[in-house]
Formats: sequence, C-alpha cells, structure tokens
Amino acid sequence: MKVAVEAMTGCKRRLAVEAPSDVVQQEWEKAYGRVQKQARLPGFRKGHVPRSLVKVHFADEVRREVAEHLIPDVYRQAVTEAQLDPVDEPDLQDVKLEEGAPLSFVAVVEVRPDIALGDYRGVEVEHATSPVGDEQVGEALEHMRERHAEFRTVDRAAAPGDLVIVDYTLAPEGHDATSANGYQFLVGGGDVLPEIDQAVVGMRAGEERNVPLRFADDHRMESLRGKSGTADVKLVEVKEKLLPDLDDEFAKALGGDFETLEAVRAETRKQLEAQREAMDRRGLEEKVLDAVLARHEFSVPEAMVMRHIAHQVEHARERMRRQGVDPDKLPWDYPKLVAELKPESEKVVRRALLLQAIAAQEGIATTDEEIDAEVEKFAQGSQRPAPAVRRMMEKSGDLENLRGGLREKKTLDFLIEHAKVRA
Repeated sequence: MKVAVEAMTGCKRRLAVEAPSDVVQQEWEKAYGRVQKQARLPGFRKGHVPRSLVKVHFADEVRREVAEHLIPDVYRQAVTEAQLDPVDEPDLQDVKLEEGAPLSFVAVVEVRPDIALGDYRGVEVEHATSPVGDEQVGEALEHMRERHAEFRTVDRAAAPGDLVIVDYTLAPEGHDATSANGYQFLVGGGDVLPEIDQAVVGMRAGEERNVPLRFADDHRMESLRGKSGTADVKLVEVKEKLLPDLDDEFAKALGGDFETLEAVRAETRKQLEAQREAMDRRGLEEKVLDAVLARHEFSVPEAMVMRHIAHQVEHARERMRRQGVDPDKLPWDYPKLVAELKPESEKVVRRALLLQAIAAQEGIATTDEEIDAEVEKFAQGSQRPAPAVRRMMEKSGDLENLRGGLREKKTLDFLIEHAKVRA
C-alpha cells in the first residue's frame, strides 16, 4: 500500500492512499459472495442466483459492499502506517474504486499536534492567599437570614425590598399582548423589566398603572431587542420582609444539632475556609498552567474545539430541560454562540493537550487503585453497588474520562510542586 502524507494548515493532514489491485479484488470477491447469498431474481431461489447474473443485476450493491468494508480498513491501515493520531473522521476525496484496479483516495483529517515540550518546570507565578475574616462570616450569616425571611402582608405603598404580587398585560410593539395574574417579584431585585420595577414603588394594593417601556438591545428574545411597548400593571398585594434575629433561637431553627449562634458561626467559618482553600487552589492551578502554556506554541485541532463547544451547548440545553424549558422553542443564534464560546474552548483544549503531553513525558498515570477509590465514592453517593457503577461508567465512557481527569489532576500537582510561587 502506498501512503503519502502532506502537512496542511494547522493540524490538518492530507493522505494520498493507494491499495493494490489484488487487495481490491479480494474484497470484491467477498462482496460477491455476501450479495449472492441474499440475491433474489425470478426463477431462482434466494442465494442461488448465478454469479454472472449477480454482476449484471446487483452491481451497485456489490460496489457499495466493497466500499463500506474496504475503504475504512485501508484508511485505518494508512493512518497506522503514517503514524498519525486522528481526532475526527476523515474527509474522503477523489475516491477511485473499480473492480480489478487499485483503490485510491485522498483523506483530509485533523490530528493531535506534535507538541515540542520546552521547560515546564520552575515557572514563576505570584499567588497570595487571604484568610477568612469576621466580615465574610457575617455576610454569610446575613445570607442565612435572607433565606429564612418571612413575608407579611402590609397595608401601605410598596417600597424596595418588598415582595409584590401583580396582574399585568405586556404589549410589545409589533407583538400580541400577553397577560399573567398573581405574578410576584422582589422590588429592586432585578427580576422584571426596570420600568415595571420602578413603577410599583409607591403603589398600593388595588392601584393600576400604564407603563411605557423599552426592551434592552441584548434581550434574550431577538425579536424584542430594542423594541418599545407598554405594560398595564395592577398591584394586588404588598408583603414586607421580616428577617429573623441572629440569636440562639435562630441557630436552633436551622437544625443540624446547632444549639447556639456561636456554633453556627464556627461551622460557617469552617465551610468558608474550605471554599476559600478550593478557590485558592483553582486560582493557583490557573496561574501555573497559564505560565506553562505561555512557553509552548502549537496548533489546536478545530474538531476538538467544536466538540467542546457542542458539549457546552448540550449542557445548557439540558439545564433548560431540567428547569421545564423546551430549548427547541427558543431562538438560538448558533453562529453567534460559537463565536462567543470559541476562544475559551480553544484554551481548554490547548490546556488538555499540553497536560497530556507533559504526563506522557513524565510517566504520570492513573492507577487502578485510584480509579477503584473514585468509583467507590460514586457508588456510596448513589447508594448502588460499586461493580454496577463501574459497568455503567465503562459503557458510557465516563470511566475513561475519570481516568483522564485523575491523570490531569496529578499532572497539575506535579507542575505546582515544581513551580516557584511568590506571595
């Protein structure tokens, strides 16, 4: 077999492949046999049509059989012979396939970049950590109070911070009006159009207002961007927020065996410190990896970038489904979305490829014991037997992703261990 490789732009390679005629003829004979077993013609039982008639009446089926079996096999052999690592399916061009003649085709494919590793040890970064202070603990306790707030109906004008219940009719320019009853929102919370948010301030239950409004230029619905309209708003009810006192009674109401506010404060500090430690670690990883990346220039396969973008889009669509929103009914601007996601996706792919190259260079690998430990954690979390979880992960490909993720983490640990970190 003849294989000629030509480097194209970026990570693309052009393979000119030719398989000898004897290999082609062997596959043609196999295809005749397969088609002949299924062939039917008047006057002949299934599988008993003569070869000469199969050639006449089933030529297209035979050729299709040859193409489906021979071309992928020859392509795989060519890739192996050329020592390439493709990251996507090939774009086949100029395919020439005839009985008794050599098979030839051109395959354009993207491959993993050949990264020439430079010095990745000893990168210098600045990274300072800050302890959790009383102010952060106090803010967290205030958030707890907010989550446990109660709302009481009051007979007064609505003010910022109140929970209001309204009936409204929205009439955008050039669109049919839409109405809703019993809609509630926090005044000043930014959950409704600014004009409506401002209009309810000073209104009392039973009052109505007609509000002119304008939709933002970046509104989620493209057809409404920059459009004007009106809203008829009727205030139904005003509710005042009541926050609990920060005392021992509040602590007991939280549950979790808390008896005093000081116990809640101590647990809150502990959780904040764990969160801060995790954030500091992620920040250090980012800085060290960015410093290592700055020392290496290489092309990134477009196919890998687009796969990452596709995964992000599908995750977004799945989140919408869980929230009860049908993503297919929304006006997706995919070209704009791809353009927005592409820079970060390229960076993610670049990081992954570089970490893989460093791991291979340093002999960093994930052990079976480490995989077993992680599977056991998943099993305990889902309350399912570990062997069943492993089989499920193997089938879905998550086990291999887990192996790669652990290897990536160990590689990051290695880079941080050998980095020069200044506070």
